[in-house]
Amino acid sequence: MTLGGRRCRLAFDRHGAHATRGDGATHGDASIHGGPETHGHAEPLVLLQGLAWPRAHWDDALCDALARAGFDPIRVDVRDVGGSEYFGGTPPSIGRVIGAALAGKPIEGAPYDLSDMAADVIALLDALSIERAHVCGVSLGGMIAQTLALEHPGRIRTLTSVMTSTGDPNRVLATSDALRWLFTPIPTAREAAIEHQVAAFRVLSGPAFDETRIRELAARAFELHAHVPGPERQLGAARQLVALLASGDRRQRLRTLTLPTLVVHGARDPLVPLDAGLDVAEAIEHAELLVLDEMAHDLAPPFWGELIAAMVDLRP
Repeated sequence: MTLGGRRCRLAFDRHGAHATRGDGATHGDASIHGGPETHGHAEPLVLLQGLAWPRAHWDDALCDALARAGFDPIRVDVRDVGGSEYFGGTPPSIGRVIGAALAGKPIEGAPYDLSDMAADVIALLDALSIERAHVCGVSLGGMIAQTLALEHPGRIRTLTSVMTSTGDPNRVLATSDALRWLFTPIPTAREAAIEHQVAAFRVLSGPAFDETRIRELAARAFELHAHVPGPERQLGAARQLVALLASGDRRQRLRTLTLPTLVVHGARDPLVPLDAGLDVAEAIEHAELLVLDEMAHDLAPPFWGELIAAMVDLRP
């Protein structure tokens, strides 16, 4: 089911043998962007980030390593973040939406849902003339990736679902510190926004926190959406949150999934606890499960090797 109807133009960049960069990519616009060389026939891999996180949060070095492993990484800003199109409009009250979700009641007034966000990605693949792609999503991006696999299985080669949930609101019982950062608006001024992200990732990254890395990612992320007025960026994040809550519980639908699937979760995740990831793995009967004991809510460099090895093994 889709709520928002219209598609949004997505910004992206592409590493590997087909390195490109595009804004408004659902209309096919692209310009050359450098990336590492790959050999042979690299397989497209769509990378989707979490709520209000632009594509810059996919480290360049991780994308380089994925390219060396035979993937063609395509970092995508979903609607309402980074360089992609902002949907517009005021979402319903977050408190009311969360209350309805926890009570199992329908959520009214959502501007769009995860199906709309997944359909944007399919339009991007069409614009890039990609018939089928691997998809890897973290947090909100993992929910969109699951939706892509469920609603467009003919377009998806494999699903990698990272630090995310089935959509069951009762499984996402985050710590109070993590929730505080989720619901604190990111400041609109550059330096304040970077400091906010550093403070947030001190909580979200757990033992793998690296201040230098987070400052660099936060600075790049700010530049991607610097052209968007601060209040609209905050509304965009709220619309994304409403979309994921309005989309409901996917457990029963996930039981029908037959695509090769990898579920990755950190044992120390303070925002989406490990129990949520185990719920995803249980719902998808054939899924491979990778639990990283020291990972929190950040796909940090210490975990890249195990992740990439598992993704390579997943390929049919």
